Amino acid sequence: MYVITADQIGSRADIDRSDSMRHELQAGFGDRLALPVDQTAGDEVQAITADPATALDLVLALHRAGRWSIGLGVGDVREPLPDAVRKAAGPAFVAARDAVEAAKRADARFALRAAEGDHGTLEPAHVESLVRLLLLLRDRRTPHGWEAVDLVRDGRTQKDAARILGISDAAVSQRLRAAQWNADGDAAPALIRLLGELDVAGRIPTGDPAGGDAPGRDRSDDGAGR
Repeated sequence: MYVITADQIGSRADIDRSDSMRHELQAGFGDRLALPVDQTAGDEVQAITADPATALDLVLALHRAGRWSIGLGVGDVREPLPDAVRKAAGPAFVAARDAVEAAKRADARFALRAAEGDHGTLEPAHVESLVRLLLLLRDRRTPHGWEAVDLVRDGRTQKDAARILGISDAAVSQRLRAAQWNADGDAAPALIRLLGELDVAGRIPTGDPAGGDAPGRDRSDDGAGR
């Protein structure tokens, strides 16, 4: 499973944006989530999904918003799931808590942590680095570049985009090249596959007590409800 915990940057000097972001993510990805997007600890949002593509999309959406430190945790969760993310627990939540704290000091404000397990030759840090590279590339896009990218991603032709933006076809092509818009589509399948392999490789066998909460461990340590 994949747990995304995002903490608002500079929340003490800004309005609380967690509720609006929660609604935005729920509207965009709700049918792909294990539970509705939740708001925890006042200025945090948290989501859980079993789908690596959705996990990546959530990270990209939060990063584009530009106001979040984003932690992605990969691992098992305690089942059955409760009725809200903030009530859930398990190694993936611990990993997400560690990740969001690391993200506050990381390039692109993103970090990935995987629950302890045998990941074989697949290093979680390598997957983290590749996701971060895509985020840093997207950081370089200008508002004009995003306008062109969004129109073409929505299925419009470059000619249609030119008409909507009131510029020439050549100008649209120039914006798309400068935005390196193909990088998203080129990188996503590989990143999704790696995230999927990371989850499978670190999965704790069913019935192993290590898959749940350790006896006597403080429930608040798992990052849920915080």
